[in-house]
Amino acid sequence: MKKIVKALLIFVAIGAGAGEAFAADVTIFVTRHGKTMFNTVQRVQGWADTPLTPAGVEVAEKLGRGLQTVPFIAVWSSDAGRARQTAQLVMHGWKAPLPLNELKGLREVGFGLYEGDLDKNMWDAVARQAGYASEAAIMKAFAAGKVHIDQMIDTIRQVEAAGTSSLAGIKSAGMAESYQQVAKRMVDSLTRIAQQAQQQGGGNVLVVTHGMAIATLLMALGDTTLNQPLQNASVTRLRYTDSGEFVIESINDMSYVGRGS
Repeated sequence: MKKIVKALLIFVAIGAGAGEAFAADVTIFVTRHGKTMFNTVQRVQGWADTPLTPAGVEVAEKLGRGLQTVPFIAVWSSDAGRARQTAQLVMHGWKAPLPLNELKGLREVGFGLYEGDLDKNMWDAVARQAGYASEAAIMKAFAAGKVHIDQMIDTIRQVEAAGTSSLAGIKSAGMAESYQQVAKRMVDSLTRIAQQAQQQGGGNVLVVTHGMAIATLLMALGDTTLNQPLQNASVTRLRYTDSGEFVIESINDMSYVGRGS
């Protein structure tokens, strides 16, 4: 009888431990990097990279102060310098900064021949391809919910494949990404990060990535409400549940920057 009771106690203890591990929710604070030189001069910046401006440094530091009371267990960024720099600045004032993990899958959308070109050149071409008169017209349609991020990314890929006016005679190398390519790598990356955090027992994770990449992730997770560009250093909060699902808790939240001001 004693052996049976002992066995039952061991089973209950193991079951409780497994239940705790299984129910380890993870909250991911997904943030866009601080403002960069190309953001400032309105040039296309996907896989291309420029450093943060003084304003970009300032907003990253404010975000860090606003987040310093949140107990993070891990910090991740894309392999772009602007994301890395933002993550480092965010942690600069923390009492216990964490190691910074980098993941290529968190990169911004790749824009091919448009990298470094003027924003207007790319968006005017996209607008014409989509049946709109100008960049302003297609952005108005985006704000009204008539155009979504998947259509915009796929149209960029279409017009890039035909070459660009600023690089006449230079053929596309096929490096502009499709919506599905970006969606897959972003969901895969966030799932990898979340599952690793679950193995640590759950908790809060900071992920520094990019505006259109975050918008793509949100749409891949079922959101169609986003109708404006995400602000630099804004936080989009996701919860990864024990059942392996992402729940969107907030989008484009600047309150953490406000707390750090």
